[in-house]
Amino acid sequence: MSHFSQIKTKIRNLPALESALTDLGLAWKKGPEPVQGYQGQTQTAELVVEQENGYGIGFSWNGQEYELVSDLDFWKQAWSVDRFLAKVTQRYAYHTVLETATSQGFQVAQEAQNSDGSIRLVVQRWSA
Repeated sequence: MSHFSQIKTKIRNLPALESALTDLGLAWKKGPEPVQGYQGQTQTAELVVEQENGYGIGFSWNGQEYELVSDLDFWKQAWSVDRFLAKVTQRYAYHTVLETATSQGFQVAQEAQNSDGSIRLVVQRWSA
C-alpha cells in the first residue's frame, strides 16, 4: 500500500519553482530523481527537496502542472504542508510575475513586503 500523497498545485513553470525553493533556503535537486517513501517505495519527480531524515519532497509533472509528492508520515519541514505550499506558491508567483513583466519590457520600480506577508510590486515601462 502506498503512503505517497500527491497534492495538486497551480505550478507550471519549473525555473520559477526552482527560484522559489532557493528563496526559501531549500536545497533541491533537478530530476528525474526518486522520492523515498514508506518501506523503500519511491516515486520519480522532476525536482526533489531532500530532508534530513532521508525522505524527500518531490514535484512531479502530471501533464498540466507540478504536484507535490511526498510520504507525509515522514514530513520534516519547519512548516506544515499547507504553510510550505503557501510559501512556495507565493515565491513562485513572485518569480512568474517578474519573468512575465521583464519579457514584456517592464522593470520593477518598487517592491515592498507588507505586514500581512503579501508582496507589493510596481512595474514600469518606458516607451520611446
